[in-house]
Amino acid sequence: MAEPGGAWEEHRRALGGFIRSQRKLARLSLRQLSALTNISNPYLSQVERGLHEPSVRVLHAIAEALDISAETLLLQAGLVREQAAGAAGVAPDTSTERAIRADPRLSDAQKEALISVYRSYTAGTPDTGAMS
Repeated sequence: MAEPGGAWEEHRRALGGFIRSQRKLARLSLRQLSALTNISNPYLSQVERGLHEPSVRVLHAIAEALDISAETLLLQAGLVREQAAGAAGVAPDTSTERAIRADPRLSDAQKEALISVYRSYTAGTPDTGAMS
């Protein structure tokens, strides 16, 4: 028999691990992320360890500091369904970059390199996707 809250606990741990991974990809210490988000260092540590489920406000602050879309974190937190995020006009990073970030076969260094290359190729392209 599954223990009550077991699924939520696992979900919090997965979200915390994702946030930690993104923080490391951004080359930020926990203290630096704390300063950027105006959220206490101990609280962020507890979020990363899956001990607390952050509010939407906290997720938005973390997303902004890590330069990822809030929708990506909201998806990871289970607060938004993927179809709803797509209908809301999610920023481009939620498809390609999110796939790179979520791939467990890649190391943090590999993810960082792939995202860097992807951004370098897409930085100067028009939003319409039209080719000249």
